[in-house]
Amino acid sequence: MTEPVRIGIIGAGMTGLSCARTLKDAGHTPVILDKGRGIGGRLATRRADNVLQFDHGAQYITAKTEEFQKLIESLVSVDAAGAWDMGERTGFVGVPSMNALAKALASELDIRRQVQVNSVTETEGHWSLEIDKDTLVFDRLIITAPAPQTMALLGTDHPISKQIAHVSLLPCWTLMAAFDDEDDALPASHRDPDAPLAWIANEKTKPGRPGRTAFVAQASSDWSEDHLELDKAVAADLMLSELCKTLDLDRGKVVHIDAHRWRYAKVGTPLGQPFLSNASKTLFLGGDWCLDARVEAAFQSGDAIAETLLNEL
Repeated sequence: MTEPVRIGIIGAGMTGLSCARTLKDAGHTPVILDKGRGIGGRLATRRADNVLQFDHGAQYITAKTEEFQKLIESLVSVDAAGAWDMGERTGFVGVPSMNALAKALASELDIRRQVQVNSVTETEGHWSLEIDKDTLVFDRLIITAPAPQTMALLGTDHPISKQIAHVSLLPCWTLMAAFDDEDDALPASHRDPDAPLAWIANEKTKPGRPGRTAFVAQASSDWSEDHLELDKAVAADLMLSELCKTLDLDRGKVVHIDAHRWRYAKVGTPLGQPFLSNASKTLFLGGDWCLDARVEAAFQSGDAIAETLLNEL
């Protein structure tokens, strides 16, 4: 009897989840390892004070391809996603939070959280992953971490690391702020790529959200780069000043403030193809950094890896 192929996936973001979902639906049992407590990567939601929530990563999703459109439709059909009228355009968000999109994809998948992979070694056609004092061995390995983290894991001298050395990723400081003021006249979103705060989302205008005046503001890549190593509280204070100035908000009514630094939020220079693999097709690298900083790009990368792997198997 043929032994099942052991497939390991590092990262439970959209790329890892879409890859695992396709493999699972084809009859395989991939194992996803993620260092975080939650899943979804930048499909992230932060909660505070039991009444506040902020989608502090990806703000919304749109579809350019038929495959991703079908996924969105399936998520809407099970109430895991809904349309969000942003004023200038309409996108889709997770319901009741952005990470609901990830949770829907993760159903019945083997996901092991808070697992830090310390090293990856290829031995006789297999991949050994050192995890604390334990070692996991896989026949096929898929790494969906950002390119710099993938290079660090494999080693910068690894042949496949040299093929992604040109990829550049950009940071993003994100502000989460809530106000003691139920103002329904504020816009659903505000975009100004040239301003310190390039994007502002009015969280309560999204479907299924609490009716509190709460905002997620994402700084521009330039501002984030210039202030990358600031203390979180200092960065939050600076961004709050910009938010209040932009939307004419009363800083004295702030009831919650926090910030998050995404070191690898956007794609400066992409790989230029959906994924990369070694010659033996036992190692695959993928992520939104392969194509573009969009949730759909991450989905495409993971799905393409899965389809290629299924053809090989």
